[in-house]
Amino acid sequence: MNFCPQCGGKLALRVPPGDTLPRHVCDSCGVVHYKNPLMVIGAIPEWEDRILLCKRAIEPRLGKWTLPAGFMELGETTAQAAIRETLEEACARIEISDAFTMLSVPHVNQVHIFYRAKLLDLEFGPGEESLEVALFRENEIPWQEIAFRTIAATLRHYYSDRSQGTYRFHAGEVAAPK
Repeated sequence: MNFCPQCGGKLALRVPPGDTLPRHVCDSCGVVHYKNPLMVIGAIPEWEDRILLCKRAIEPRLGKWTLPAGFMELGETTAQAAIRETLEEACARIEISDAFTMLSVPHVNQVHIFYRAKLLDLEFGPGEESLEVALFRENEIPWQEIAFRTIAATLRHYYSDRSQGTYRFHAGEVAAPK
């Protein structure tokens, strides 16, 4: 970032008063411009003993399977983002349940949050960002073809909790690949 979106003035990278980290600060109007992690929000759409997965039609990880998820938009809640992303990627309508996982991914400046959700009907299909969507039982999950480690972790937590008969909230961190 070189110029201020507020006034067009030149930006300088420095620690503003009362802060501890370098920020882009406008030399003209004094506005501090923060860069914060992106929120990736998604759902685990459930139908009986199956969950809905999407095969990605875009990079990164083109052709790999994922839960419906994507970047949260300004002006929406996390629940609204999960509903919107599921509709966009799988043309599926869901009813949100509890927040299930929150995984920090600091090496890519993201936080991933997934909700359990009830699939409202079997009217679904690939959206713009999906090649295919399908319902999977636990023994059918294409584990070697899962797109992201946060998805694999969320699915492992989901099936572990399901086997114990109770679902709980899971928070953690996904370390950078070695």
